[in-house]
Amino acid sequence: MKLKQVINASGRMSILGVSTLSNRVVHAMQEGAQHYYEMEELQREAGKRIANYLDTESAMVTNSASSAIVLAVAGLVTENNLYQIEHYLKVNQPKAHEFIIMMGHLVDYGAPVQTMIQLGGGKLKIVGYANGCSLDQIETAVTEQTSGIFFVQSHHCVQKNMPSIEEVSKVAKRLRIPFIIDAAAEEVFSPYVKYADLFIVSGSKAIAGPTSGILAGKEKYVSYAMKHLRGIGRAMKIGKESIFGLIQAMAEYQEIDSDSAHKNQWMILEKLKALDELPGIKVAVNQDEAGRDIYRARIYVNNEIAVCSATQITQALKEGKVAIYTRDYQVNNGYFEIDPRPLKEEDIPVIIARMQQILASKKV
Repeated sequence: MKLKQVINASGRMSILGVSTLSNRVVHAMQEGAQHYYEMEELQREAGKRIANYLDTESAMVTNSASSAIVLAVAGLVTENNLYQIEHYLKVNQPKAHEFIIMMGHLVDYGAPVQTMIQLGGGKLKIVGYANGCSLDQIETAVTEQTSGIFFVQSHHCVQKNMPSIEEVSKVAKRLRIPFIIDAAAEEVFSPYVKYADLFIVSGSKAIAGPTSGILAGKEKYVSYAMKHLRGIGRAMKIGKESIFGLIQAMAEYQEIDSDSAHKNQWMILEKLKALDELPGIKVAVNQDEAGRDIYRARIYVNNEIAVCSATQITQALKEGKVAIYTRDYQVNNGYFEIDPRPLKEEDIPVIIARMQQILASKKV
């Protein structure tokens, strides 16, 4: 296939294939692909291995973080009722199975999070507003119809005037309501082990494995979700090669030297400061909006000096001979960001040269 070369300066994004795989992960996938296994046993043993890595009671591998959301919700809806599992779309549930979610967490991460909850059979009960939510609003929304409280941990979410994971967890625990956290893109998992009954992680983002997801947490709730692998989960099954690749990626993730990784990121950020010399461009380094230990180059565009806007620059970067994807969520506010994590050292001169070319021309 002849495909356009892409430089990923955006982050671990699904639209770009999320992550690149190490040689050992590729080898593990080859090993898994070239042999036969009893898939139920493989799924069970993989879950044990991942639960051990995460220090949780139980875990299961899914084909994506999205399917982990669906199966988590479906499990809480049906619990151990085999008839409802087998006749999932035909049986009228005895209660509404509401899942409380804050309005500021109704994000679109490439698909609306509410779609996955609804696909799992949950009914959304939205609390709070786009500019904040209180614990009282969450607590007073709980009724006999409540099957779970759903929390999205993401930079996409509203960050101001929102209760913390710890605070919401305390409410859920006191009211004996399962607490589910979508932490798909997070890099540190210990807070979710501590506070969540179920949490979702992408296997292909921070872990840098093949396309996959992980549902982990309390054994009872994971077992409910596992039962749906013979139901709606059949449409979301993961292949043996991806399970092997994920296990290897998890092993490597435990070995990451975070100091070395951060030094490499800062080295790239320092080199990106050369963009400061371009007309109308100012470079600053900013921390991730959600407080993660991730730093990015923020490229401010002064429209009075630069020949084009932030929107025009990011679009031109994508349309070049080599497509360069940046984080363009804030182009309407006059800036975009470059994430150093997926970049190689040799990508930097390509980015700088393309920016020079764009800003030297009145045609973009």
